[in-house]
Amino acid sequence: MGTPRATVIVTGTEVLGGWVSDRNGPWLARRLGALGVEHVSTVTVGDRPADLRAALEHARDQGYALIVTSGGLGPTEDDLTAATVAEFTGRPAALDAALEARIWAILEPLSKRWKHISQEAVRSANRKQAMVPAGATVLEPVGTAPGLIVPPTDDDPSRPPTPTVVVMPGPPSELQPMWAVAEQEDAFRAALTGATDLRESTWRLFGLPESEIANTMRSARDVGIPIDDLEITTCVHRGELEVVTRWTPAADAVASAFEEFVADHHADTLFSTDGRRIDEIVLDLLRERDWTIATAESCTGGMVASRLTDRAGASDVVAGGVVSYSNAVKQRVLGVDAEDLRDHGAVSAVVAQAMAQGALDRLGAQVAVATTGIAGPGGGTDAKPVGTVYVAVETADGQSLVRHVQLPGNRAAVRDRTVTAALHMVRRVLLGERDAG
Repeated sequence: MGTPRATVIVTGTEVLGGWVSDRNGPWLARRLGALGVEHVSTVTVGDRPADLRAALEHARDQGYALIVTSGGLGPTEDDLTAATVAEFTGRPAALDAALEARIWAILEPLSKRWKHISQEAVRSANRKQAMVPAGATVLEPVGTAPGLIVPPTDDDPSRPPTPTVVVMPGPPSELQPMWAVAEQEDAFRAALTGATDLRESTWRLFGLPESEIANTMRSARDVGIPIDDLEITTCVHRGELEVVTRWTPAADAVASAFEEFVADHHADTLFSTDGRRIDEIVLDLLRERDWTIATAESCTGGMVASRLTDRAGASDVVAGGVVSYSNAVKQRVLGVDAEDLRDHGAVSAVVAQAMAQGALDRLGAQVAVATTGIAGPGGGTDAKPVGTVYVAVETADGQSLVRHVQLPGNRAAVRDRTVTAALHMVRRVLLGERDAG
């Protein structure tokens, strides 16, 4: 038996229409790959049973061993994934009374928060979430929607055999922890027969174009490293270059040689060899020093603080932040000198440093980072075009670092890349690399 093949079916008219970005498809693709499953495709369909049924039938006809669906498990009329999967697999669904009681135990205290809402109506609407296809394994709710692992159906000669179908909720905050449970279930593991034993590493570099890592790969091949034995994927995300390498145990030596080659050639830009992102690294470095950080943001409008506080446990090292979009707030809250604003402009090294120092002093942190720039689309001049950004880092023990960067892209891209640049500057200061570029 060959490597099992899988497809992901993302349901939701809001995803299909582009109102909501699909975060589940890429995440599930990574998890399937790590399990040694060949991820063939990700398909998005609207909240129409006929379209979902067509996608399921296509996957069956292609001989896939595994189908993973996300979304369509709520209480509303358009949440029909579980029912459609039951029909597709020929497994009649029945009410699981014990599961329904567990779901209601979650819903009842929530329903009482809303006056003039019939609890019975809420319970009735959500009873559909406890309809379970015969023989399916129930994955306990993380929110209110349980997941399902529906095993293959091949005992009816009048119907084509169906693959294993894993039915998952749509919210990533529910899907991801539920998936960790699903991976341990016997019904899920049965679909992985023939899966390749894979190793995986994720390295991240900053300040290196994707073309340069491609050149490094050619150079590695030229010196005799058989990198074709590896699966190497590169992509740029938020201004950083991510290199994901997968290999079988037989290629352990090749993977080690390739990673050593990359480390030797890009020591100045390689910042993560364990998969951690820059915000995680900054938070860990702050904890190691027992320091707190403050932010002062103009063009990024709080995005630096948001990136840091997105991480659980950030409260022990993030003191707080100031969004000083106007010059008046820069002066009144951060103590930026009016003459500096007049003589140098809000977008300048002098003002960036003053903002960082003001945040440091007023918020009582040990390190502060400030951003000021022109994100566009308007506001640029010949001297300071759109994309002009200054980032400054100041520390309580006297370290100081300021950088001028010219960033490409639209407003969203400039703001997002500014956050990345700011966090990398903080990392350099925390590591004592203040003179690095």
